[in-house]
Amino acid sequence: MSIDAPNPTCTSCSRTLWQDELTHQGCGVCLRRIDDALAELAGPRGLYARLSTVMAPGTSGRGGRVSGSKNAPIPVRLGPLSLQARGGVVTVLQTWQVDWHEMNGFTHPRWTGRLQQQLDQTVDALRNNLPWAAAEHPAWSEFADEVSQLVGACRAQVSGEPPARRVTVVCPLCDATMRITLDTPGRRCQCGTQYGWAELRQLPLAERTAA
Repeated sequence: MSIDAPNPTCTSCSRTLWQDELTHQGCGVCLRRIDDALAELAGPRGLYARLSTVMAPGTSGRGGRVSGSKNAPIPVRLGPLSLQARGGVVTVLQTWQVDWHEMNGFTHPRWTGRLQQQLDQTVDALRNNLPWAAAEHPAWSEFADEVSQLVGACRAQVSGEPPARRVTVVCPLCDATMRITLDTPGRRCQCGTQYGWAELRQLPLAERTAA
């Protein structure tokens, strides 16, 4: 976003910024959307905690049994496990928290307890600093997109619904490709061009190459 542009826009969704947001990276709508998404992850009844309920082999998010094969099942379902284990949701969000601390000159964050407690601590910290990030963080759109993807993946595991289909579109200005879903609010191309929700869906699909 360039504050010298006649109509500055949100780097995440390309909405025109309000007068009191003209120097911001993200708009108030995206700030509230990401705040709600983070809140949905945390707590004893949040999406992260509910991943444990769909960890057993043969279960789906709808509570039913998944038709099996003659082979012995693995001890747990890898989908929810990869999201809940270290390296998954908690680690991704903690990486952002560390980045924000470094940018503000804060001491390195410290987390205590098990991964659920660490997740809750990290979410609280990120939500408390969302106004700053939406206003000043140069990678606001990447953060917003990553949070949306994490929440979408958790919802898919917990509900049993398939994740949003991802497609590859091409920027006509530089031929770079971008992976998006129907939920992607906006995306900045590597050439610097910002595409809003509607503009992304008007971009041409990348051609599939033969194997």
